[in-house]
Amino acid sequence: MAPTLTLTTDERAVLLSLTRSHTAAAADVKRARLIMMLDEGLSWSVIAERLPCGPDYISRWKRRFEKERVAGLYGRQRGSEPGKDAAEIEARVLAWTQKAPSDGSTHWSTRKLAKALGISHMMVSRIWNRHGLKPHRLARYMASDDPDFETKAADVIGLYLNPPAHAAVFCVDEKTAIQALDRLDPVLPLSPGRLERHGFEYFRHGTLSLYAAFNTQTGEVLGKTAARHTSAEFVAFLTDICTQQPKRKEIHVICDNLSAHKTKRVQQFLAEHGNVRLHYTPTYSSWLNQVELWRAKAPS
Repeated sequence: MAPTLTLTTDERAVLLSLTRSHTAAAADVKRARLIMMLDEGLSWSVIAERLPCGPDYISRWKRRFEKERVAGLYGRQRGSEPGKDAAEIEARVLAWTQKAPSDGSTHWSTRKLAKALGISHMMVSRIWNRHGLKPHRLARYMASDDPDFETKAADVIGLYLNPPAHAAVFCVDEKTAIQALDRLDPVLPLSPGRLERHGFEYFRHGTLSLYAAFNTQTGEVLGKTAARHTSAEFVAFLTDICTQQPKRKEIHVICDNLSAHKTKRVQQFLAEHGNVRLHYTPTYSSWLNQVELWRAKAPS
């Protein structure tokens, strides 16, 4: 029997954790198993059969562990030295990546760019990873064309950061064309070994609009459904907001530039309720309306 290794409690715990890992490299797990087997006093022939490996492998990693302990179990692949023209190739890859392909493709792939430059596609991949380039991904944006963007944005942000004392600030928006569906078959509850099941067929009850008002100070959301999406419904929702606040309390309502928010009926409502003031976000700036952000993150 081969002489055993003497492991400390901490070393044994580290190696045991490594052998049970689902994310560690296979080579590291194999070396940890080797040391654990040597600690158990197994012979080299048994270890070679179970791992499997050869005596040179056992001898090499046993010596390294005895010399450097757990730290010596990890591989030391030096790799090859970068070529003299590595910087030039990297610059060419970066320059070509930022230009559209000449064959009409929307973006470069690693293999297509590698073929065009006469290099390995793995080299292209490594350069892209190093510089955070992802040609296959696309992000969209909408630039506001509102000439008063800065003024309106400062007004809205000011209400968030420094709201008037003893005033309520609400962000209001509508979600339109919500389908009102009714399942024709009952929902079958989940049971051991079986998922919850919904019937496939449904009956349409038309569409609804959902009005929501987000209180920026308390986080409370007031909601209301309406059959139509009109100025009258918007005024009715503003009335509901007012009725839930103390009389004469100053109320600030942030909303978008929908035409239904700027009709004569809305102006008449504001004239009759001097404590209510509307603040319009700049065009194409829904990200300034907190109820839009809440609705995007709220479970459907």
